[in-house]
Amino acid sequence: MRKIVLLLASIGLMTAAQAAYKDGTYEGEGDGNHGKITVSVDVKGGKIANVKVLKHTETDMIIQAPIDNMIPEIVKKNGVDGVETVAGATNSSKGIQQAVKNALAKAQ
Repeated sequence: MRKIVLLLASIGLMTAAQAAYKDGTYEGEGDGNHGKITVSVDVKGGKIANVKVLKHTETDMIIQAPIDNMIPEIVKKNGVDGVETVAGATNSSKGIQQAVKNALAKAQ
């Protein structure tokens, strides 16, 4: 009986981690290395469908790695939890994560 309760509790936690968001397009802002990073997050069917960096003042070559590597992971994981920053572009990575979090807060 105890194992069943633990199993059900863990399933509940996994479901909570896969938060359902309100469909729409939301913008968020985060702090990069050289200023603000603005993203757009598209939510369809309660999940992240796409993330785009709309504006930034980062060095193009530096921010491209987080865009290429992190954004597909953010979409796959339906959020920033468990998405690693990119070495050599840590502040840009954190700025994207913060911007996505701020956008998703509007989709709650």
